[in-house]
Amino acid sequence: MSTTEGYMCFPAQTWHKVLSKVKKALVFMDDKCAESLHWNGGAATLFEAGARNLKQLSSFEAGGENEPKAVFVVSTLLKGRTADIIKDIISLSHFQYCVVFTAVTHSIHLLANNVTAEMEGSPVFEQFEDKLCEWMGDMNYTAEVMHAPVVFAPLSHHLLLAPSFANVFPLLPPDLDALNAKRPEKKKLNSLNDADMNSLPPELQIQIKSLASAINSMFEATNTREESFAVGPMSRLIAGELSNHPQSKNRRKTAPNKSSIVFIDRTMDLTGAVGHHGDNLAEKILTVLPPLPGHVTDVQVDMLELTSLQRTPDSHTTLAPGCLAQPQSSTARSLWEAMLTNKQKEGVMEVRRQLVEAASKENLPIKMSLGRVTPEQLCSYVQLFKSSLEALESHCGVLQLGLATAQTLRHPGLPRWDACLAFERLLLQSLGDSDLPGVLRQLLPLMKPRGGGGDDSAPGARAGEDECGPDELLLLLIYLYSLAGEAQPGDDDGREEVEVEKLERELIGALTLVLTREAELSPLLQKLTGCASPQELTTQRAHSAAEAVFETLRGLSHSRDHLKQLRSVYRASDGVHQARYRPFLKQVLEEVFDPDRAECPDIEHMSGGLTDLLKTGFSMFMKVSRPHPGDHPLLFLFLVGGVTPSELRLIREVVAAHKPGTQVLVLSTRLLRPSDIPELLFTTQRLVPDIGV
Repeated sequence: MSTTEGYMCFPAQTWHKVLSKVKKALVFMDDKCAESLHWNGGAATLFEAGARNLKQLSSFEAGGENEPKAVFVVSTLLKGRTADIIKDIISLSHFQYCVVFTAVTHSIHLLANNVTAEMEGSPVFEQFEDKLCEWMGDMNYTAEVMHAPVVFAPLSHHLLLAPSFANVFPLLPPDLDALNAKRPEKKKLNSLNDADMNSLPPELQIQIKSLASAINSMFEATNTREESFAVGPMSRLIAGELSNHPQSKNRRKTAPNKSSIVFIDRTMDLTGAVGHHGDNLAEKILTVLPPLPGHVTDVQVDMLELTSLQRTPDSHTTLAPGCLAQPQSSTARSLWEAMLTNKQKEGVMEVRRQLVEAASKENLPIKMSLGRVTPEQLCSYVQLFKSSLEALESHCGVLQLGLATAQTLRHPGLPRWDACLAFERLLLQSLGDSDLPGVLRQLLPLMKPRGGGGDDSAPGARAGEDECGPDELLLLLIYLYSLAGEAQPGDDDGREEVEVEKLERELIGALTLVLTREAELSPLLQKLTGCASPQELTTQRAHSAAEAVFETLRGLSHSRDHLKQLRSVYRASDGVHQARYRPFLKQVLEEVFDPDRAECPDIEHMSGGLTDLLKTGFSMFMKVSRPHPGDHPLLFLFLVGGVTPSELRLIREVVAAHKPGTQVLVLSTRLLRPSDIPELLFTTQRLVPDIGV
């Protein structure tokens, strides 16, 4: 398979098994599976296959008396919370036939039930079938339980996301302390690189094995023979698990389609993830528009301008929102692709071009205008379609993307993007001239409550829309600490360390004041502090939250310390060029496509068996070529912890410049907006993820 086409079809194929069972059924689905379906044709595919209705997997839902068949689609293990919800729904309904699909394989169900021996058949699934009959009230009723890897969502021709694993994030040094706290003195881990699967909590083991299993299912379906490589501790664990997967070993002996897969930890470079230097339309849409409920990636698009409704405080509850996913329309899909991978100006111009083209096809009275594209202009084009229901239906996908663009360009929060970019550029220049204490001192004046924070200002008063609030200050801190190792070394290391500690205490105090003076807590601050309102937030709780933030940041500053070659993501000013950020991903790709084929010590090949180990061993003494990620015409890049739209464009540009014939498919756990990173860093249980048990 020389192109990525077969891989992009795989996510939809995983749903065929589900679709074959939904005829005349009431379908219950959890949010993660619903998000995968959303990008694989949406609810329409279920209804076309004969489903009666689609409902959220919730204890508050049930079937009616005349609905005897139910299909459940879940992303989790069939135990704990998930099993309780299924039981609640069945108990309140009158089902006689239940089918349950789980995205978790039977072998992982065995592991979760502490069964290590290999067993014939699917005993865990069979036991759950008996439970389903018991809950339905008659053991003669029909129950089926099976595995379907409905994990991936195709966001574009070259990007597959795994919404079920959106909260997977690489471990950091503070997590190492937590791991060591449960180990005997003689078996303490020196670094995260020493961690193996057995040293991890059971929940994280199950999550990693489930992710490796999902990737394996794609390679099985596409007859792929992959070589796995890893950059970073978490990537080593996932790549190792994939290499040692029982099916993987057999497949790699016979599968015809050769490829390389390189796993990269997001924590190797958070500068690119929180930075606002990405000149990308999709990135800004994802940042400023509210998320679609229950979804990690998609957003709500206000559709009011396509109706005759008056805007009122309650109008948003009257009208269903639009979204970015338009799998039914090829024109809208190609427009979304342009918005995702082009520069902002090119993306906006393409939106206008598509709207003009659609209006011309429908003979609508469009007034052409050249020059700068404005949100008002885009809205005027969209509103032309109000007069024709047929035209509106035909071009609904393009119209939703047009409205998303217009609403983003006129969003009041957009000026903060430019304010953050200005501060980031200032920090970038300072790193080349100052030691770390000098750069931290520049942050102190920014750490003030909104509205200036002086005695004359009311708590939480806003001075201007472009003013940085606590969420933006956290982004700047992450940006700086991800680059902390790039600062100029001081004359006296001991004195510098003391000074950094002193400045960090001042920053913690300043951040505590900022948090306590907020008039309203953002969703991030609510998770960070554990408080739903400012009234609950005491100074002590704010101070504890700020201390925890800085502990994580200190760990983040050492995330590249174990690397030998790719340790820097910064190039200082040389007097001619300004200091600039060097994306880690770009450096990895340049190593992969290096024509001299020099081996990069930081891109580690993960052995999948005895043959690979022998090759590696013999290569120390003989001229045996070791596998290289640039060996094959197809390259998978798996970014563990998320990828940004700007990085998608970067990948395309690097491939075009260095090795145009190579097909590159990007896989990741989520499509990142800058605001996702503080949540993943400071509020996510990385070591003990929620696996629904």
